[in-house]
Amino acid sequence: MVAQAHGTQGMLFGNVLEGLDDTTGFRGPVACRAVGITYRQLDYWSRSGLVEPSIRDARGSGSQRLYSFRDILVLKIVKRLLDSGVSLQQIRIAIEELANLGVDDLTGVTLMSDGASVYLCTSADEVIDLVQGGQGVFGIAIGRVWSEVEGTLAELPLEHATEGVQTGADELAARRRAKRDAS
Repeated sequence: MVAQAHGTQGMLFGNVLEGLDDTTGFRGPVACRAVGITYRQLDYWSRSGLVEPSIRDARGSGSQRLYSFRDILVLKIVKRLLDSGVSLQQIRIAIEELANLGVDDLTGVTLMSDGASVYLCTSADEVIDLVQGGQGVFGIAIGRVWSEVEGTLAELPLEHATEGVQTGADELAARRRAKRDAS
């Protein structure tokens, strides 16, 4: 990875989504639909530590993961990198670097790759230097991905972290009990 943040840009988007805060997010199936991946991929990426849900992780059978907007943005970036042929090992490094960057506004960051390595660019000059050096084959402008994810999620259901939390028995057991009680 190259480049560090020279300065941060102001937020391009005001309130990302109406009603979104640190305790409100999106369930796994919604995240899958927004990103364009299967639930199996999402589950593997979570269990392997690639992208874990920051609002609520799964705790046993019947519990649901809850992903923040930023989590889904990172999931979309992972998918784009995988689709471009970047190895999972390099993607892990890129995701860690994004997390370590600590930039609240990622819209000014561009990820460049030559198919083998991923480079973090925070200015147009860094992108040009990589391309002129023959290193950059493709780039992912995070601001553009941000806009796409924001548009997709605006139409999908939000959930508060305390909703859907099972206390005691799992969801399947609760459904069976309700069906049995109704009979």
